[in-house]
Amino acid sequence: MNLDYSPVLGEDGRPEGVLAIVVETTQQVLAERALGIAEERLRQALNASGMVGTFSWHVQSDTFYSDARFAEMFSVDPAKGDKGAPLSEYLAGIHPEDVRRIADAVNHAVLTREKYVQEYRLLQKDGSIRWVEMRGECLYSENGKPGRFVGVVIDVTNQKNAQERQRLLAREADHRVKNIFANFHSMISLSARSAGSPKEMVQALRGRLDALLRAKDLVRPGIMGTEHESEQTTMDALVRTVLQPYEDGSPDRIVISGPNVPVGAKAVTGLALVLHETATNTVKYGAPSRPDGSIHVTWNASGDYFSLDWDETGGPEIHVEPQTRGFGSALIDRSVTGELGGRIEHDWLRNGLRLKLSIPLQRLLV
Repeated sequence: MNLDYSPVLGEDGRPEGVLAIVVETTQQVLAERALGIAEERLRQALNASGMVGTFSWHVQSDTFYSDARFAEMFSVDPAKGDKGAPLSEYLAGIHPEDVRRIADAVNHAVLTREKYVQEYRLLQKDGSIRWVEMRGECLYSENGKPGRFVGVVIDVTNQKNAQERQRLLAREADHRVKNIFANFHSMISLSARSAGSPKEMVQALRGRLDALLRAKDLVRPGIMGTEHESEQTTMDALVRTVLQPYEDGSPDRIVISGPNVPVGAKAVTGLALVLHETATNTVKYGAPSRPDGSIHVTWNASGDYFSLDWDETGGPEIHVEPQTRGFGSALIDRSVTGELGGRIEHDWLRNGLRLKLSIPLQRLLV
């Protein structure tokens, strides 16, 4: 109930009583509570569906209305959602590469009366990018003029990221299959070159293939898109596992040295991929492709960083730095800079490749 009290004054101006007005507000209170519950359910439904919000653009006056969440996603002051703002303020929140396409699509929908469905990117204030899908249509007045353009926007960032991951994984899987056959070819050549009899060649080849399978286990999580949950290992064990398939019995063929640096379960996959891709390329084009070629892999941990050097000698002379980068190089860069937060340098010397890798120790131990 609402209660309102006021004094009752006599002829002399002195209070003689009190007037009390009581108004029952039960239905109003219950209605407000029901409205609050309905609004909360609507917010939960919008969140569950990934919906950003709703909008209504008054075409003739160029006034764009939206809810606060919609305006904030488009980097517009939420207060302008109710008051209205020109369409251009909302278009400014769209990624510059998508603005013209979206503006043209809106105009096309207004002129043709077709349903409007578009996917595009929103550039957030913090520099991040969100993908959204807008669905809407233009409503017309009785005289046939465009009146209001109404619709909804749904956040599809997770779906777009999943699609991109699937595309990358498909390319990565195709790349790995090609590398497997290239590895087989190189191992057959290595085994034939060092074996004294067919039996020795079979034994050497079988051993290299077994070692290759063990190395593949380290990089398989990269293909499947899941994290490797094995126990912590060491850099020495990791390098030896990946490079063992390419050894031919000569002590100077592959030389590795470095301190006993631990490697965390998550970092194993990225480092194994870098070493495996580098080894695959080098047995085809680098030092191991020649009888006298050799690889020296050394590493050290100093301060807050781990560093690894890969040096090749005795291979085919390098007269010019490669001008094209294959998918394997892209995988290496993605693993080092993205997953491990480090940097990688390639120095194409005349007598062989020199690769330098630097990774924060904190990332190496995870």
